[in-house]
Amino acid sequence: MLRMDSPKKHLEPYVTQDQVVADLGFDLGFYTLALAECVGPEGKVYAVDLEEKKVQALEKKVDKSGYNNIEAHAASAHDLSFINDRSVDFVLANGLLCSMKDHRPSAVNEIKRILKLNGQAYLSLGAPPPLGFVDRVEWETILNEFHVERRGGFLQKWAVVSVKPQ
Repeated sequence: MLRMDSPKKHLEPYVTQDQVVADLGFDLGFYTLALAECVGPEGKVYAVDLEEKKVQALEKKVDKSGYNNIEAHAASAHDLSFINDRSVDFVLANGLLCSMKDHRPSAVNEIKRILKLNGQAYLSLGAPPPLGFVDRVEWETILNEFHVERRGGFLQKWAVVSVKPQ
């Protein structure tokens, strides 16, 4: 998982000015504002979390921060129909998949659908079972859906992936 210190520093290798990014399962929005800073005023951040209260809290942070490039949605990552196909340069799914009891395959399909062919996604698991819902076999199945560019071992539980070439 990405560490909580210096979020912009951890994102800069993956995100540049004017890109479109998606922060899936943003929780407290810790990385959302850093993503907005990385993509700049001409870029765009889709911030998606299942809980409406978290969306409202993020919108308050966004209003105070002055960023105009964040579009927040209360939605599940398994239905990102408000994001066009192949329109996202970078997806951050930091601890998302392990917290989804249901619909993980649909969420993985949505990530593949919205990613540009040259885009990347950072996927990580927060915890293995019984605390999280993804075991080693399922993690490997998820990664097999993508071209894996870099990864940690199962104990590190992260990978940078892209769409598999057709």
